[in-house]
Amino acid sequence: MILRDELKLLLHLCQSADDLVIAKDAIHRYHSENQNLLPEDFKFGPLFMRQCYELGMEDLAAATLTDKNLRGFFRDVTSFNIAIDMLFTKGSYEDALEVLRTMKSQGIIFNKDTMILACGTLYKLNTPESYRICSALLEEGQTKGNNLPRHAYCFAVALALRQNDIKKAQSLYSRIMNTDSRLSQNLKVVLRIMSGALMDAVSILSAAMLSRSPSFVKKPEFSQEVIDMMRSQSEDGPLMMKVEQIVTRLEQANQVTQQTLDDMLCHTPSGKRKPSPITVERRTSRRSLKSLNSTLMLE
Repeated sequence: MILRDELKLLLHLCQSADDLVIAKDAIHRYHSENQNLLPEDFKFGPLFMRQCYELGMEDLAAATLTDKNLRGFFRDVTSFNIAIDMLFTKGSYEDALEVLRTMKSQGIIFNKDTMILACGTLYKLNTPESYRICSALLEEGQTKGNNLPRHAYCFAVALALRQNDIKKAQSLYSRIMNTDSRLSQNLKVVLRIMSGALMDAVSILSAAMLSRSPSFVKKPEFSQEVIDMMRSQSEDGPLMMKVEQIVTRLEQANQVTQQTLDDMLCHTPSGKRKPSPITVERRTSRRSLKSLNSTLMLE
């Protein structure tokens, strides 16, 4: 028999693609020998998936998760999230969707990260079927009273716009609690443009241009893609001159970015690091209040 600590050691020692293939075979044997035992505290899944991530083996990760003979081995949401993230990054959206289906069929509960990854995958697929699945996922989450992440809604809004379902896009956007982010503001402008409310879109840009926030606070930015859409819709219309004036002033204020909406949606923000505390070298003893140097010399 392969014991738990032996399999753990094997996974920690993996350094190449060949090592991971051997590890997968060991996982198969371990699972077949131990699947009738009670679940253990240690979870092998995240360790194996992180090894796949480091070695760029997304195909092996997906194949292992969807292997019917390993059903029940990966019981944690983290393993699935790592694999989906890896597949999404590599553009393997169909495989990511298959992993999501496997996750659902095995009763693994989706957490906030899963919802973002799922909506992002379905947005990238951009088919009527993926749109239906995305809507069903969000409705199910709401029915259960889950607090769904803003980024998942943003992906869903963008997918609805791609599928030309303006009403659904507006409904989904209305569920976003905080719409102050750059992505939310850009989606809001696109929603106004595509629904024919061009004047409302102009008002949003005007408000961003006239923002009175301090100089050290970053002002709202708009994608060149959104600006081009605005120009196209206002061309030869009564708002054409006003739009041009606003766009010119936004460009002069560096409030127009070359990032597309897709770039904004798929951007991974870097975590905020807490500054290290400033440590001051102590020169006096807390007990005697004498100089540490003199105390050391006396000792």
